[in-house]
Amino acid sequence: METLRRLLPSAASLIVFEAAGRHQNFTHAAKELGMTQAAVSYAIRGLEEQLGVPLFHRAHRAVALTEAGERFHTEVSLGLWRIQKSAEDIRAKGREVNVTLAASTAFASMWMLPRLAKLREDLPEIDLRIQTSVRDLDLEEEPIPLGIRGGDPANWPRYHAALLAPEVINAVASPAFIEAHGMPTTPQDLLSLPLIHLEEPVRQACDWPEWFASAGLRDPAQSRRLAINDYVLVIQAVLAGEGIALGWHHLIARQIKSGALMPVGEHVLETGLAFYVVWPRSRELNSQARRVRDWLLEEGRRDLSQPEE
Repeated sequence: METLRRLLPSAASLIVFEAAGRHQNFTHAAKELGMTQAAVSYAIRGLEEQLGVPLFHRAHRAVALTEAGERFHTEVSLGLWRIQKSAEDIRAKGREVNVTLAASTAFASMWMLPRLAKLREDLPEIDLRIQTSVRDLDLEEEPIPLGIRGGDPANWPRYHAALLAPEVINAVASPAFIEAHGMPTTPQDLLSLPLIHLEEPVRQACDWPEWFASAGLRDPAQSRRLAINDYVLVIQAVLAGEGIALGWHHLIARQIKSGALMPVGEHVLETGLAFYVVWPRSRELNSQARRVRDWLLEEGRRDLSQPEE
């Protein structure tokens, strides 16, 4: 870099040269840059002396790039464009107040929506946009700064991942269902009761056979069962007293605390997986997205620090 400083008088001379070469006219370049024609001519002359070659052919009231000037102008124009583009991107990121978060419908409606008032209170100058999808979106392709993913971060090498909540699953029912059928005390008791199944269309999710297997039981095939491909609707069916479903703790904790849902039995499955806030390694988060990320993680830590009811 020290060699470059000795080779070129200043970055300003390159800006003058780019404008002069683009216009093929010192007067027009001076007008664009808010300089005098003499100042433009002086800057070009200094650049030529520094490089040791003429960059322009000079005629009466006309100039034209030399062959060396043409080559140099192409490189200078490209370099200045890249610098300008980078500066504009950085500046735009600093001014952005909209932050998009990609998440499942279940996370958006059951984890985020109850917290939106607190988000607005804590980050009043940020507008959060939640983009839901049945699959995990490619944040680099969209592009979206932040996402929520469940699973193992080793499977997402292109993303940074910060822990939001461990995957903890227990059976849940409504108080009305428990009143009508009694409270099951063991996983074995659930086998004879109506179970509501989640059939995820794309994402992998724990199901009843896996949950029963973790308790040492085999889930028998039921002749009649209710299967739904949307977890929000699964929980709505539970609230309506239609049966028992698997409850992901980080999504249903508030409903359990309010009494709208009740844990069924004592068996809890901890899968060893978790849910994470993720963001691409290929680009830096702007300040607003970092604040939303940190807010999400703080909310997750607060949930983990609260004692179980």
